[in-house]
Amino acid sequence: MIDATSRTGDIARWSNMLIPTTREAPADAETPSHIFMARAGFIRKVTAGVYAYLPLGYRVLRKVEQIVREEMDAAGCCELLLPALMPLELLKPTGRDEAYGELLFRLDDRHGRGQFLGPTHEEVITDILQTSVSSYKALPLTVYQIQTKYRDEFRPRAGLLRCREFIMKDAYSFHLDVEGPGGLNETYDRLYQAYTSIFTRCGLDFSVVEAESGPIGGSASHEFMVNCENGEDTILFCPESGYAANVEKCEIGTRPAPAEGWFVGEPTGELEEVHTPDCPAIEDVSRLLKVKPDCMLKTVVFKVVPRNEEEAKAYPGDWWVVACVRGDHEVNEGKVRDLSECQLELADADEARAAGFEIGFVSPRAAIGKDQTLLIVDPDAAVGFDEAKGKPKFWVTGADRKDYHIKHFNWQRDLGKDPVAALAERDCKFMVGSIRNAEAGDPSPRAEGAVLQARRGIEVGHIFKLGDKYSKAMGFEILDADQKRVPVIMGCYGIGVSRTVAACVEQSCDDDGIIWPAPIAPFHVIMTLIKPDERILSVADDVARELARCGLDVLIDDREERPGVKFKDADLVGMPVRVTIGAKALADGNVEIKHRRDKGKGELVPVAEAAGRCQALLAM
Repeated sequence: MIDATSRTGDIARWSNMLIPTTREAPADAETPSHIFMARAGFIRKVTAGVYAYLPLGYRVLRKVEQIVREEMDAAGCCELLLPALMPLELLKPTGRDEAYGELLFRLDDRHGRGQFLGPTHEEVITDILQTSVSSYKALPLTVYQIQTKYRDEFRPRAGLLRCREFIMKDAYSFHLDVEGPGGLNETYDRLYQAYTSIFTRCGLDFSVVEAESGPIGGSASHEFMVNCENGEDTILFCPESGYAANVEKCEIGTRPAPAEGWFVGEPTGELEEVHTPDCPAIEDVSRLLKVKPDCMLKTVVFKVVPRNEEEAKAYPGDWWVVACVRGDHEVNEGKVRDLSECQLELADADEARAAGFEIGFVSPRAAIGKDQTLLIVDPDAAVGFDEAKGKPKFWVTGADRKDYHIKHFNWQRDLGKDPVAALAERDCKFMVGSIRNAEAGDPSPRAEGAVLQARRGIEVGHIFKLGDKYSKAMGFEILDADQKRVPVIMGCYGIGVSRTVAACVEQSCDDDGIIWPAPIAPFHVIMTLIKPDERILSVADDVARELARCGLDVLIDDREERPGVKFKDADLVGMPVRVTIGAKALADGNVEIKHRRDKGKGELVPVAEAAGRCQALLAM
């Protein structure tokens, strides 16, 4: 259905517009949205990851933007516009000049000053507010913009879904506190509801999932995901409780210890060292040794990077965290970070080797005897007996030297009769904990007896509780009611506007083309004129004006083209309702009307009732 509106709708003629439909898709188009938006003349590629929005595409974009503006304004936010080009020095206090790496578009101006094209705007808005707000009385405050963003993707693909230049709505909230009236939580909840309204009004089927904050940083965050079989992200959910999260954030329910306890089990044979040249990856070793990945141990080394004095005291000097999971699983850095209660980064290979960790060939034994090392083993890897097969667990792991692995690794034999005590005796901090990515079939963390299920999705929105991450880094403090200087609390809220357009097509199309939801369709009604003579054009104009008075946008296909071409183009561009006007039906005072999602012929409707029938179909 479409939003109620008091505006007069637009009327346009195909012959006056740039709508370059084609039968063939671009050679690099693989996803439905890329194929159909290119074929239907909505977008044209300018260079890799950069697209021009042609008239139909721009109309959709504007409608999504308008919905976003209305809901953000209703949520008490105010709109501004920040620059796309900014000085690189803005990123230095937060370290994101380095953290963004090659994703950041960098350039020098004629004076040799470093500049960048904004992938996001946390630093610049913090800098602006710092010079504009000095007292708690000015807070809370939430500002937003709709702006072009830039990320130098190594391999842009999928049309508008992964671009180097894209359009985004980003909002930033500023608070004195997290809790209470005017606090971050209050605004976060309000923006959560605003996002729900935005994507509902856009006609999308979507899920809200718990998420990792990623390079933005902060604490809690949620992603808004369009449910779609072709989605690039995996969503895990519990069908019993409704819990949902992305793979990086998803918790796993309790995995009970084996009957005999962690690690317990006899060796499957004597340790056997095997030469595995040029096989640093699990898949390489699996193929060479003809061993399934679930019989291998994957060990990843992290370096501790304290965020504050408290963490620096807990982990003084150079600390390492060694994470071990089963070979067919992936280490989840966020879970390792949470268990170790410190900030981490993937260890530099050369630095790690100097400390005794042969990256690519590390085993759990590498943690033994090393000062300032924490070993964390995932429950699925901390087993010595294969209960499903009723025999000791066969393990392959790295040999802690380049180009070698070992067969028949055994926790008890190779780390001590009691591995926990043995590791403690050898000055190695140690724990068993959930540190891998969740997957379908894992126990639900919210409903006993239930298991997680998977579906695919496309991220279109992400909201974050930033806390004081950016304000502390940039020295943004205000005076509170007691005249004490305190760091400002922040939130961040993004919507990929151009990405939302593409996600809609991914979710709503068929073999013939796009099926636009009415609220964001470039036109609500397309009139296909079989032979645009004077009488047919007159009827089309009359019906179009009546529809426009009802707030509906109408595209009249008045081209001198064969009916078959026009019908194919109408399906391709995907307007929700098609009105066909031909001499035969018009002789009886009728026009043919059908909804885009319906197959076959439409229904004959008297001309006088055509506008009402179109409205009824759009309301369905």
